[in-house]
Amino acid sequence: MTPLPLTARWLGRQPYEPVWRAMQALTDARDAATDDQIWLLDHDPVFTLGQAGKPEHVLAPGDIPVLKVDRGGQVTYHGPGQLIAYPLLDLRRLGIGVRELVNQLEQVGIDLLAEFEIAAERREGAPGLYVGGRKIMAIGIRVRRGCTFHGIALNADLDLEPFSRINPCGYRGLEVTRIAQFGRCPPLPALATRYLRRFCAVFGFADSPANASELPQLLQCPDAALGVRSAPV
Repeated sequence: MTPLPLTARWLGRQPYEPVWRAMQALTDARDAATDDQIWLLDHDPVFTLGQAGKPEHVLAPGDIPVLKVDRGGQVTYHGPGQLIAYPLLDLRRLGIGVRELVNQLEQVGIDLLAEFEIAAERREGAPGLYVGGRKIMAIGIRVRRGCTFHGIALNADLDLEPFSRINPCGYRGLEVTRIAQFGRCPPLPALATRYLRRFCAVFGFADSPANASELPQLLQCPDAALGVRSAPV
């Protein structure tokens, strides 16, 4: 079968809300001819509370803003040094459902973390990835008209202190970890390249760039009309 095309976009450091609104706009405007996309970035500090999220899981946000958003799941933290991947996919074209989407997103993370000799595991009933019981990757998605937005947050080399201000993903006492606790973590654009390669392999998209230096040239920023600014690499 011919690999499907995928448009990949490197956004660099971005505030949360403009990217969220851009995902909504693209999802609402796309049709059956629209290519699938994946946006790779990290965010300014923010707590996001899913559409069914309970405010009591936000313990002491302090100076970090809290946004109520339209993804699944409870509360999580995004901040500098955390790799965010937002797959904007047509599930009907891919021939998969939501359960398989989550399974494949977890598999991408498992394969990527194995490159760092980190053995990540799934947990029944709690989407995401865990290492020794500590969460290293969160998943929160939304499906509208058969198309996905939101995505995954992989703890690469970020300050973990803000997670102590919440019950991560709605679980009191859940500990978190990051790639940097197991060894050297590459710069985020290089990690994004490796994530993209694994993503394409798992989902059956056309080949991704061979090395990190090709990533900034391949990944284009969304149109200015979507309200997302470009960022240097």
